Amino acid sequence: MLLFLLLPLSGIAYVAWHVYAILPLSPVWKWGIIAVGVLCFLLLFANFARVTDRLPLPLARVLYEVGTSSIFILLYLTMTFLVLDVGRLLHIVPSSWLHANATAATAIAGFIITVFLCGNIHYYNKVRVPLSFTTQKSLSRPYRVVVMSDLHLGYHNTRADLARWVNMVNAEQPDLVLIAGDIIDGSLRPLVEEQMAQEFHRIEAPVYACLGNHEFYANKPLALQFYRDANIHLLIDSAAVVDSTLVIIGRDDRTNPHRKSINQLATEARQAAENPYIILLDHQPYHLEEAERAGIDLQLSGHTHRGQVWPISWITDHVYECSWGSHRRGGTQYYISSGIGIWGGKFRIGTQSEYVVLTVEAERQK
Repeated sequence: MLLFLLLPLSGIAYVAWHVYAILPLSPVWKWGIIAVGVLCFLLLFANFARVTDRLPLPLARVLYEVGTSSIFILLYLTMTFLVLDVGRLLHIVPSSWLHANATAATAIAGFIITVFLCGNIHYYNKVRVPLSFTTQKSLSRPYRVVVMSDLHLGYHNTRADLARWVNMVNAEQPDLVLIAGDIIDGSLRPLVEEQMAQEFHRIEAPVYACLGNHEFYANKPLALQFYRDANIHLLIDSAAVVDSTLVIIGRDDRTNPHRKSINQLATEARQAAENPYIILLDHQPYHLEEAERAGIDLQLSGHTHRGQVWPISWITDHVYECSWGSHRRGGTQYYISSGIGIWGGKFRIGTQSEYVVLTVEAERQK
């Protein structure tokens, strides 16, 4: 937590120093612009403290977007000034560019605006990821499954956004819909006021989901009630037998240190059906070897967002064995989704918003 505070505060000080130096304005205007930037960043903590829950919904949405977007903009301003400083030290960038220079200030502002405008447009492009797996196990029929994760419904991802996603899901005519956690962003207030549960009723297939860490940040009893209202089959350390050959396991989130082991859940699943194809929903993709040892056929996870924006994607790629995409360990397949939604500001830079269209079928006998 201390590092989380120190890094952005250091970034604010560094960017503020450069902004003050580069703007060809009077000190009053310089300090005014810096103060607005700092205020935007502080709105991030107002969101964490749920101050927005006491404000009119349209205003709360604006404050949420501004506050959560500011940390990404701060990151890119910090990187931009770092590159310019390195260039100055290497005598590539003239020192005059960083002092009272309207052209340089305009160029930097234009660059940041362009990057985040493109990132916002890219966020709304939901990439369809086709995926096919075959198994030597007997399946009663091929299954067409739409997989989503990290919807983060709330102040920024609204009912209108959810309605578009539901339309995309229905267009695939799936047999099942699986959601690998973080349906809720944090506050349930916008979900309740917009009656988002009703949108899930339009999905023309059974919906199964596991919990994510953000459901723990919300009011858990209210979150569970939302799932019931939405007609979502929420699996918390439990399994659902779709038919005698297919079982879906939903593991509780890693936030709960007392959750069941994957091996225990797999054992219970095999007691419920004979030699089934087992799909595990486990929100956070840590310790992938556990699913392999338990003989899980397919694990579906989310959580990472693959960092949302570059270069955070480099960090997630380093932290996780697989932070995004298809992976295999022994006889276990994995898909780690970067999520259809996102936390905070609606920007995708170097990553993608996606949903997976999965086909699982038995191998054909030769």
